[in-house]
Amino acid sequence: MKKERPTRADFRHFCPIQPRWSDNDVYGHINNVVYYEYFDTAVNMWLVENEILDIEKSPIISVVVETGCTYFESAAYPEQLEAGVAVDKIGTSSIVYATGIFRRDVDHALCVGRFVHVTVDRATMRPVPMPEDMRAKLGTLLR
Repeated sequence: MKKERPTRADFRHFCPIQPRWSDNDVYGHINNVVYYEYFDTAVNMWLVENEILDIEKSPIISVVVETGCTYFESAAYPEQLEAGVAVDKIGTSSIVYATGIFRRDVDHALCVGRFVHVTVDRATMRPVPMPEDMRAKLGTLLR
């Protein structure tokens, strides 16, 4: 079953992604696994920019527990891309992100991803309830 191809209107935040030469595979396009790096970069950049995540010091961090991606068309270095981020669900300790990769100035996504984080105590790596300030900030990304 093919997912509907999302547009920019389906996302709340965008960040630039500049592919690297090494992102291309032997077929001349960005390798499928690299898109997961783009998703991870976009989500974590938003968390850092919104002061939810201090990479070195935050006592509560988010770890990936599930990912998935549907591809609609390929891209290749040196194209300039953008990653769209939205939130589909905020649970007690989990966040379900929707991610999409776009060519600059193109409305339809190259691919759409599902990216699930669980909030954990950094020291124990056990799930913990999401802090209210984090929940409120993530709420701005709900679609």
